[in-house]
Amino acid sequence: MTAVRNLYAEFVRTFGNVLFAVSLFVVWGILTLIGVVVDQGQDPSAYFAAYSAPIARAIVRLSFDNVYHSPWYVGIIGLILLSLTVCTFKRVIPARLPPLRAVKIDAMPLHAFLDVAGDPAAVRAQVAAFFRKRGWQLRERLLGGAEWTFCDKHNWARRGVLIAHLGFVIVAAGTTLYWARGFSGQVPIVTGRSVTIPQTKALIRLNRFRYTIDPIATKSGIVYQPIDYVSHVTVVGKSGIPKNEVVRVNHPIDIDGTLYYQASYGFGIRFAVTHDGKPVPALADRTYLEGETLDLPGSARSIVYQRFVPTVDRATGAPTADPRVNNPAAILTVQADGGALGTALVPMRSWIDVGGGWRVTPARYVLYSGFQYRYDPGIPLVGIGAFVLLAGLIISFYLLPARLYVRVDPAPVGARVGVAATTVKGYDLYENEFAQLVVQLRGATQ
Repeated sequence: MTAVRNLYAEFVRTFGNVLFAVSLFVVWGILTLIGVVVDQGQDPSAYFAAYSAPIARAIVRLSFDNVYHSPWYVGIIGLILLSLTVCTFKRVIPARLPPLRAVKIDAMPLHAFLDVAGDPAAVRAQVAAFFRKRGWQLRERLLGGAEWTFCDKHNWARRGVLIAHLGFVIVAAGTTLYWARGFSGQVPIVTGRSVTIPQTKALIRLNRFRYTIDPIATKSGIVYQPIDYVSHVTVVGKSGIPKNEVVRVNHPIDIDGTLYYQASYGFGIRFAVTHDGKPVPALADRTYLEGETLDLPGSARSIVYQRFVPTVDRATGAPTADPRVNNPAAILTVQADGGALGTALVPMRSWIDVGGGWRVTPARYVLYSGFQYRYDPGIPLVGIGAFVLLAGLIISFYLLPARLYVRVDPAPVGARVGVAATTVKGYDLYENEFAQLVVQLRGATQ
């Protein structure tokens, strides 16, 4: 039993330590930041393309590609809740809700004695009426043969920290609900095409996409500022009824509780491919997005569509910063056996010979719209929890609960009233108010 008690004491000492709790919050914040910085839910190849190999391997192996569902994230939330529970019941409640007990009044930093003429019982009633009239909550106890009156003001505010802890628990519950039932993802949709969202089976067709560019003249030159992206879509949800919707930046649409955001846009390319002068129709039906590879059948060579260039300078033949389409081209990389042979800027409707009788022509560009979608059933809980947490912090910081220990004893000339005060925030904050209260009490009992 001694070993168990020692283990329990060590557990309480560790999880009830404020520095330990703060450390857990720091780790939680770092994991959350990783989830913001690192794109979530991508294919492992996307991380190897975006990061160096060691970092990409760490992201995949440590589940940082799905960090909010990882055991590290859920585990740290569990440890935080455990630490909050221990702190609440072993530190906060005993400190914030002290028991009613007798004290040595003259040993308290804030104390005063008043000598009052009159019967002690009458003086005790007079003192009680004084505090009750001023909104104090009174409780009387007989302790050690002496009658004590305990006066509390804003006593309910002692629970401000408990309310703040409850708010965090509600926030954690909302986060856990997202971990259990929520999901998110990204999907590009080519103009005129439809996609089905795998998690919800919702169908989205992109009818038309447009963007607006605002050229701004600055000292360093013209800056092309995108000011609007707009996707006109037809959606089919669980009802099976097609609906026309418009998706703009910061104005998502809601399909059966899942929000779809306008995140990006780009240009897809359709290629015309010939082999020994003969068209290969099978390769002309697909629209390729940036980063995708066109594999040449029966050949070790392939074409990677790197980037769309909306405007090529006609004088120099170099790409410009103008994102408006005017003399477009595509940047293509030729590969053989997995190695790059070279990269070329190929204007639309011109061609590149890649060897072996293969010729590839960027025949047509098509706009596509990139959507992010997210279903988070925990949002209402997180909102409620944030409100409760804020309310608890306001109560804790802006209200000052105080307790008075009052004892009336017989004295040679009548009665002696002893008053001592404590607060949850130290004595200095209440010193002036206590002095005024003593003056008022002296005047009311004379």
